[in-house]
Amino acid sequence: MLTTEFIAASQPDSRRLMVMLHGLGDSIDGFRALPAALRLPWLNYLLVQAPDPYYGGYSWYDYPGDSGPGVRRSRDLLFELLDAQRSRGYLSEQTILGGFSQGCLMTMEVGCRYPHRLAGLVGISGYIHQPEVLVRELSPVAREQRILLTHGAYDPLIPLAVTRAQVKLLETAGLNITWREFPKAHTIAGEAEFAVIREFITAAYQPV
Repeated sequence: MLTTEFIAASQPDSRRLMVMLHGLGDSIDGFRALPAALRLPWLNYLLVQAPDPYYGGYSWYDYPGDSGPGVRRSRDLLFELLDAQRSRGYLSEQTILGGFSQGCLMTMEVGCRYPHRLAGLVGISGYIHQPEVLVRELSPVAREQRILLTHGAYDPLIPLAVTRAQVKLLETAGLNITWREFPKAHTIAGEAEFAVIREFITAAYQPV
């Protein structure tokens, strides 16, 4: 089982949920400030810690090395996590799945294969694991998913051109992706980026 931390919405009785996945070497600690940054009082948060220790933090899959086994293992664990939230009354269509860097990769890996439509997917400064395989294995509802992907023009770890080309491939396959580039490195571009994420999340809960 994955270690998680639930942060309740300040608006009572809300069942809207954002599941957030951190990046390589980070932990749950890295996103405890997310509710204050997004300022969405009706949104609950479930911060999720990756399963593998990595230099004082955690990792979703081996890096460097063969990432495939770890990606598939973490994907299965996250499927179980989403199923568990459904059983607790947090319906998939009321759940946003989001992640940074490795967490972005896992967001796309899970969100495009999960059999239930989510409220939306948010991926920050990441890339796609085997995009050609992902296109072949899309769930029946994958093309209904609303997806926001953001990236930095000056990212030294994951070049913009690499992710941009992968996004084009996914768009050609019919995925509904909103793509935003920011003048940033491998980080979150403060309020400018949070504003885009906030707007996307708010719109994701509106009728299609």
